[in-house]
Amino acid sequence: MRVFLTGAGGFIARAVAARLRDEGHQVGGVDLRADEAAGVVAGDITSDGAWLDAVTGADLVIHTAAVVSNAVGLDGQWRVNVGGTRKALDAAVRAGVPRFVHLSSIRAFSDLGFPDGVTEDHPVRLDGNPYVDTKIASEQVVLQAHAEGRIAVTIVRPGDVYGPGSRPWTILPVQLIKKFQFLLPAMGAGVFSPVYVDDLTGGLLLAARRSQGAGQIFTLTGGAGVSCKEFFGHYYRMLGRRGPWVAPTPVAVTVARVAGRAISLTGSATEVNAVSMRYFARTGTYSIEKAGRLLGYRPEVDLAEGMARTERWLRTQGLLP
Repeated sequence: MRVFLTGAGGFIARAVAARLRDEGHQVGGVDLRADEAAGVVAGDITSDGAWLDAVTGADLVIHTAAVVSNAVGLDGQWRVNVGGTRKALDAAVRAGVPRFVHLSSIRAFSDLGFPDGVTEDHPVRLDGNPYVDTKIASEQVVLQAHAEGRIAVTIVRPGDVYGPGSRPWTILPVQLIKKFQFLLPAMGAGVFSPVYVDDLTGGLLLAARRSQGAGQIFTLTGGAGVSCKEFFGHYYRMLGRRGPWVAPTPVAVTVARVAGRAISLTGSATEVNAVSMRYFARTGTYSIEKAGRLLGYRPEVDLAEGMARTERWLRTQGLLP
């Protein structure tokens, strides 16, 4: 099988590519920077370019390229998350690729107001957050192509993906904790839905290969929610610090808003903001029953094992004492 990855230099795409190569498949892709050894060409998925020709001959396109941030405005996220998705999808259709897998997010359910154990048939909900709203719009682009019979698509909504190489849920929290800039709302009782990167890549490839996945949306998490205090507490332990620091949600939101503005005055972008605080105050979990039933998805790495592997990797990177 020949697989083409967008955002091929990103965390999830690299993990997927490594797994596919181990299985003997041919893997290429596009990213802002070329990597000839990995078969990755340079290109911007929001613009035409030579990368469009590189899609030719692929049996599968896995679209991972996206702006994943709470610190980028609507225009920047729309250009990549929606416009880039349309460009990648059109390239796959023109090249005659039979299957297109789109990485969305559990945040399509909104950061607020979804029921515990939410399933894929629950309505998505715009909430004014550019990342949430553009992920929902990108799903519409993909599903429309499938409904029109242009290409078979599958949408995967990953949970909170952590592990070696994860910027949002491994590298960045460790960096913020070391700078004493990490605070949890809801007294740390907000629900986190972790999925170790190896479990996600396995589930994603099941969704890509199984005929039952065509036209479907799948939520892929580790299968259980934990408190934010428990999840991020592992990083405090690795750093030899007491914590996490917690506060009531209104206090945490106010602190994050003030701190975020102060950091922005230095010209730096930061994920320390009110949107992040509200995300850490979620109260619901996400069902993976559908992925188990249709794909045979079964997470294999629990939080203890996942964090042990993550700690070993962090130490090899010099990110821990």
